[in-house]
Amino acid sequence: MEKNIIIHSAPEKVFAYMDNLGNTGMHMSESSMMMMGSKLKLEQLSTNPTGVGAKYHWSGKMMGMTIDFKETVTKWQPPKLKEWETVGEAKIIIMSWYRMWYEIAPYENKTLAKISISYLPPNEWYYKILSFFFANWYCNWCLNNMLNDTKKNLENKISTQAKGGDQA
Repeated sequence: MEKNIIIHSAPEKVFAYMDNLGNTGMHMSESSMMMMGSKLKLEQLSTNPTGVGAKYHWSGKMMGMTIDFKETVTKWQPPKLKEWETVGEAKIIIMSWYRMWYEIAPYENKTLAKISISYLPPNEWYYKILSFFFANWYCNWCLNNMLNDTKKNLENKISTQAKGGDQA
């Protein structure tokens, strides 16, 4: 599954924003209807927060079921490409493994951001049923949130700066 969006910001800024897993994973760390009111905790495991080998741990509960998985960055080519995937046993309810990546490219004084996910269904038959019905829907929600949160954050900064607000 792949999604893309045009963002009114420089490719370097888009890459840097999306490179921070706290930003791109924000939709999982906040209570929402899609998360059934739950939220996950993000923990950085590696000494390096970015780059190849950066490792993270997500954990929490959703509808009483444990969610617990680790991710590692496998490709990192700023400001163009980042790829990461789950490592080890992943308890994600609707999938057993996934790989995500995004590509950033200049586009008419803006930025084209593409993000994709590939995943495998869980091994247990009862979770396979949930995966069949909900995995694509959930992945679509995640990808849209990652792109829309990036766009909103970066374009709001531009709008604030244009109005003479903080230069942060």
